[in-house]
Amino acid sequence: MKYLDKIKSEVKNDENLIRARQYTRQGIRALPSAAGQYVIDKVPIIQWLPRYNPRWLIDDIIAGVTLGVLLVPQGLSYAKIANIPVQFGLMASWLPALIYAFMGTSKGLMSSIRIDEARLIDFADLSTGPTSIVSLLTAEVVQDLQKEGFAPQAIAAAVAFMIGIYAFGLGMLKLGFLLDFVSAPVLSGFISAAAITIAVGQIGNLLGEGSISGNVPMVMFGVYAKLPTADIIAAALGFSGLILLFLLQFAGKKWGSKSKIIWFLSIGRAAFALILFTSISFAVNKPRKDPLFSIVMFKSSGIVKPKLVNLQLVKKVAGRSIAPLIAAALEHISIGKAFASKNGYVLDESQELTYLGVTNFFNSFFSALGVGGAMSRTAVNSQSGVKSPLSGILTSSIIILSLYKLSPVLFWIPNATLAAIIIAAVLPLIGPISLFYGFWKTSFIDFVASQLSFNFTLLVNTETGIGIAVAFNIAYVLLRNAFSKTSVLSEDDLARLYSWEAGVFAMPKDAKVFRFHSAIFFPNARRLTTRIMDTIRIWHSPDPPEDRRSSKRVWSVAGEKRVARLRQKAAISYDPPCVGQVVLDFSEVNYIDTTALLAFEEFRAELQKFSGGQAQLKFVGLKDCVRSRFSRRGFQLIDIGADFFVADDCVFVYDSISDALKISSRPSSMNKEADVSSMEV
Repeated sequence: MKYLDKIKSEVKNDENLIRARQYTRQGIRALPSAAGQYVIDKVPIIQWLPRYNPRWLIDDIIAGVTLGVLLVPQGLSYAKIANIPVQFGLMASWLPALIYAFMGTSKGLMSSIRIDEARLIDFADLSTGPTSIVSLLTAEVVQDLQKEGFAPQAIAAAVAFMIGIYAFGLGMLKLGFLLDFVSAPVLSGFISAAAITIAVGQIGNLLGEGSISGNVPMVMFGVYAKLPTADIIAAALGFSGLILLFLLQFAGKKWGSKSKIIWFLSIGRAAFALILFTSISFAVNKPRKDPLFSIVMFKSSGIVKPKLVNLQLVKKVAGRSIAPLIAAALEHISIGKAFASKNGYVLDESQELTYLGVTNFFNSFFSALGVGGAMSRTAVNSQSGVKSPLSGILTSSIIILSLYKLSPVLFWIPNATLAAIIIAAVLPLIGPISLFYGFWKTSFIDFVASQLSFNFTLLVNTETGIGIAVAFNIAYVLLRNAFSKTSVLSEDDLARLYSWEAGVFAMPKDAKVFRFHSAIFFPNARRLTTRIMDTIRIWHSPDPPEDRRSSKRVWSVAGEKRVARLRQKAAISYDPPCVGQVVLDFSEVNYIDTTALLAFEEFRAELQKFSGGQAQLKFVGLKDCVRSRFSRRGFQLIDIGADFFVADDCVFVYDSISDALKISSRPSSMNKEADVSSMEV
């Protein structure tokens, strides 16, 4: 019966079970209202549509049409990067804008807006569709699995399907913080190298040599080897298109603010180049049996009939879809955050990931490649004066119109022109040298991470590049925590800390004060406690002194010699005092785990053995969560005042180091040679 009562008492008073019961009750009470709010949050159109101002319709139409005109050439170009038939680039472009009208949060509704003002704070800046980086990552998977007999568009659809599953899970479970393991320097190096890889990969098409696969050195070698067979006419079209695109971009920057026509030609330069060179191609190649130069031969009779993704392919791409997911999610979120900061609204990251998941999931049923947010289209959308996600309906309409009615026209697009559009689109993504020099000046570790990402992406492949760099970052974080420092505070340090006047307070010579600067857990716990004990051995003598002739003396002298070497290095030529009190400052520690608690138990036992049971262990600045862990482990923690002395085997807890040092368990040594300078262990 006593045993049963003990179990009941443990169950009743166990802190973990108490918290579980508390959270369960709170969750049950909040479930009805939270579930309704959750649904509303996932479909933001419910909140903003009733407050839509009809005067915004013209702005949304202009933005939707502008974006649709821009998305047609980009969709075709990025499908080419992914090594799938170009029509499936458009197939990936019509649904995202439509879904974003219902689920997008780029610029969210402010609850404080008055309905009579009929004014929304946020407008739908973010544009989702095919992107160059996701297309490049998809291309590597397509290239490998195509050898097994799978259709390129089926492989791309399987990758999009898995991106959708992963992103939806991250968004629904609010796990977007996992993406923070990809640091800004890693992302910068990856995007820069990926942009170079894409641009170099299109040189073959620009010269009329056809696509050349592989990493940058392989592609450059292939282009050089095929130079004698380059198509002069295709190269002329390609370089002419490239020059035209750069001239229109320059004109837009210089005179776009003064002329609406120049501004529109600048932002729609890809569509303008596509129309111009497709017209030339049609005029030249229509009368001929064989085209004079390579053309895309676009074929589409409309939106393909939706079908389930090949499950066999899904199994093959499940692991390899993680890199495209990371690229799509990071690009999407970072672009959304940039425009949120610029326009003064808050982006819901979890909702954006949920939207990204839903879009890619349903897009995959139409044999489409993976999609995400694109900086160039988002900038154009914002500059076009978009007022709401309804503009996406116009964008989708233009893409659908292209699929159904413009196939005979798009058939004649020169491959060299698409290559020029791709190169012009990705060159701005290459980070300047000053960016990486900034990493070098700020943090050597960040510079190394960015260079690992850049070089492995450039010289091996994109998956290896981002994988190696992320692994390096995670390893660095773990090692940084494992080798965290602990400061040994001297009398001068304490004087500065508490603004004491000189001579007002003398630190006891039998005391040692240590301050932790980070969480204490399994990677660093034993190392920290070992270093603390080593420091005590260096600056204090054991009590009672060791008898070298004693039969109980440990046979090994390695530790003794090590302490002797360290004392010699610290210039301690005298016999240091015995240790009387050890103060551990936990004021900067907000987490401690079981391994750390075990390490502190061992440290306390070792300290008592070294001091002959005379040393007091004192804790300072324990936070509630840390104190709770110590108490649950069985530490007897006692709060005591500055004028209270207890000679007991408990651990005393103080609010400040000053209070802890006002009580001494033994007379302080007056040996002036024992002054301790500030240092780290």
